[in-house]
Amino acid sequence: MNAEREPVVLHIVSDSTGETAARLVQALEAQFPDQPFVEVRHPRVENVEDLQIAVQQARGRPAVMVYTLVEPKLRDVMRQLCRRARVHYCDLLGHPIDSISRVAGVAARMEPGVRAPLDATYFKRIEAIEFAVKYDDGVGRGLDEADMVLVGVSRTSKTPLSIYLGYLGHKAANVPVVRDIELPPELFEIDPGKIVGLTIDAERLADIRTARVRSMGGPRRGYAALEEIYRELDEAAAVHRRLGCPVIDVTELSVEETAMRIIRFVERRHRQAGMR
Repeated sequence: MNAEREPVVLHIVSDSTGETAARLVQALEAQFPDQPFVEVRHPRVENVEDLQIAVQQARGRPAVMVYTLVEPKLRDVMRQLCRRARVHYCDLLGHPIDSISRVAGVAARMEPGVRAPLDATYFKRIEAIEFAVKYDDGVGRGLDEADMVLVGVSRTSKTPLSIYLGYLGHKAANVPVVRDIELPPELFEIDPGKIVGLTIDAERLADIRTARVRSMGGPRRGYAALEEIYRELDEAAAVHRRLGCPVIDVTELSVEETAMRIIRFVERRHRQAGMR
């Protein structure tokens, strides 16, 4: 049995929000489905000291610095810092900017944070976010229209995952598994390749629900009781088996990490279906 792989830490460094680098990193991660990754973001870097702090965090670890820095001086400094620290690095903007500038015969604006135009991609993202809000928690009948359908018990991050997937341009609906409440029949009629189950460690879920109940001033019984949670998780597992869907344990995963796994699962199942 092979030992569990050590995660590769991908440091995303940007003089803006870092979304450009993050999207490419997600594409890169998809090419290594058996390799675990951890993403660390360093947005809005403004000076050499910010770069030094980022590189120092990666030093001596299995890590790659992935950066989008518009200012040539900062790009040069970043390259030097990575070489001195013996940290692998990837300059996502430097070479493309230089190449386009040579071919076009004009200089780049060199302005960090320049916003992309309000194009079709932007409006697709907004539509997907609105979809996630509209069909949250089993509300409405959007399962057939959804790109992805998440199924799990309460407090398994279904709502934030749906919103984040919407931000990435994917229409996500979610269906809660609640004891003694029937699931919508549509769930068993839609394309099974777009369904992904969510689960979580029972004790971790009890902690989350206890904090939730406390913040709302309600009693702990039932909703946050460990015995009840085990029953709910068992029922959800039975639903997942009935659906024949992959299941992701979100206990130790961030919303971003879980979303990337969901996307990979759905894309992989669609590819496999297309090859049949």
